[in-house]
Formats: sequence, C-alpha cells, structure tokens
Amino acid sequence: MTLYGVLGVTIALLLEWFFMEPPTRVHPVVWFGKVIAATDREWSAPRRTGLLIALGLPAIAAIGVGVLVQIALAVHPFVATVLAGIVLFTTTSMRMLLETATDVTELTGTNIESARTEVRALAGRDASSLSPGEVRSAVAESLSENLADGLVASLFAFAICAPISLPLAAAAATWVKAVNTLDSMLGYRSKPVGWASARLDDAVMWIPARLSAALIAVASLGTDFLSDARSWAHEPPSPNSGWPMATLAAALDTRFEKPGVYTLNPRAQLPTVADVRQGVSVVRRASLLAYVIAGVVAWF
Repeated sequence: MTLYGVLGVTIALLLEWFFMEPPTRVHPVVWFGKVIAATDREWSAPRRTGLLIALGLPAIAAIGVGVLVQIALAVHPFVATVLAGIVLFTTTSMRMLLETATDVTELTGTNIESARTEVRALAGRDASSLSPGEVRSAVAESLSENLADGLVASLFAFAICAPISLPLAAAAATWVKAVNTLDSMLGYRSKPVGWASARLDDAVMWIPARLSAALIAVASLGTDFLSDARSWAHEPPSPNSGWPMATLAAALDTRFEKPGVYTLNPRAQLPTVADVRQGVSVVRRASLLAYVIAGVVAWF
C-alpha cells in the first residue's frame, strides 16, 4: 500500500492547491461541527458526558470513514486511494489560512477596524481594542499554531498509517481532525462538557506541535530558532501551541503578544506588515515540506 499512500498524499496536496476548501455545504468537518454543536448544552453530569463525547464522536467518525475506504478498496485500490486522498484533503487546511492571513495583514495598514473584524476568523480573542501590531501578532500566531492543528497532525497520522492500510490511514486522519474540532468548539474552561476533549487534544497534539516547530525552523533556515523558542514555549496556557508560535517569533525576530495572557520574544517589537508577509512565506514553505516528508513516510 506504500505507493497508494504516497498517491493519497499527492491527491490531497493537489486538491488543496487548486480548491483550498470543499464547499461549506458538503464539507464533512462542517457536518461534524453541527453534531458537536448539538452537544454544547447543559448536562446533569457534564464531565462524564464530556468523556463519552470525546471518546465516542471521533471514534464514530473514524470508523465510518475507514469502512467507506475499505468498501472502495474492494472495488479497486485506485478508487480507495482517490477516496483516501479526498478524506485527507477534507481533514487538512492551509492555503485558505495563508490567504486570509495575508488579507488581514494588509488591512492593518489601511483599515484597522476591518482588520479587527476579519482577524476573528483566525484568532479567538477580543480584537476590538487591539493595535495594528497586536492584530498582526494574532495573525502570525494563528499561522504557526494552525500549521500544527490544520495540517501536520492529520497529515502525519495518515502518512504513518498508510503503509499498513489505506482505510486505517483515512480513519486516523479523520480521528485526529475530529479530536481537534471537538477541542476548538468545546475545549474552554467555561464549558465543563469540553474538559475531556481539551485533555485528549493536548495529548494528540503533543508531537505535531513540536514537529511543526521543527518544520518552521527548517523552513526559516535556522534550526537554532528552536533553542530560542524553548525559552518562551511554555508561556501560553496550552502545553503545545507555544512551540510553533515561539519558533516563528524567533524566526521573524518579532514579539508575539496576547494582551494579559502571554508574551513571546518579549525583547523584540510587535510584527510589521513585512514581518507577517515573511511569516506567511515561512509557513507556506513549512507546509510544502510537511507534504514532502509525509510522502516519504507513507512510502516507507
């Protein structure tokens, strides 16, 4: 299945390159989000219910996808490969993030009010009083964090499992994306039902976050940035997101700051428009490198 695994990664990359995202009305992650939204309410036993949600919903999604690819495999391996590639495409996303980040960054120099509104699509924070530099910081932070969440995690889950079985690879990518989606919707202190989803996501993202930091460092042609990042990586509340964010802050030699929460690379200045443009280029190169490495892993 090694050749088919590489082909699946290639199909996902080509779909991402040409289409960016599936239409919202047919996007499986959007459908899954609607299921999650139905669970976002008061429960008599929220922690126990949260555990069932965290363990059950991703498992159901993964098993369903795995069965579909197994059925396709019985038809023909190429059919299963195309389906697995489409699954991987729907569980990863990067080009739209890069384009949105570029657009918001340009707005910070021309229309700060619009930039504050549009940045909400990238970063979950109150942007109403953010300065242009703080908005650009939010954009750059989102770029680095979503390299891990939006691409590396599902991509490498697929690649590692592809030599074993295409259905398993597609199921693994789906499971990781489902866990991440649960955390993004329920994993807040204000939502007791989301505690298990948040803890599970912390465990699942431990390796992808650090791998993403390494990819950013290599894409920036400076592996010593990882040493610099180690000093600030534990500043954010998340045990994982600080690694790619701190590495990009080091690579750009800029300060990333979420007011009242954390500051990364505190001696530097907040990013300029040119800094974030460079950050977009770095993350784009890191994304392409991730696909290449995933293809190699899938091959072997």
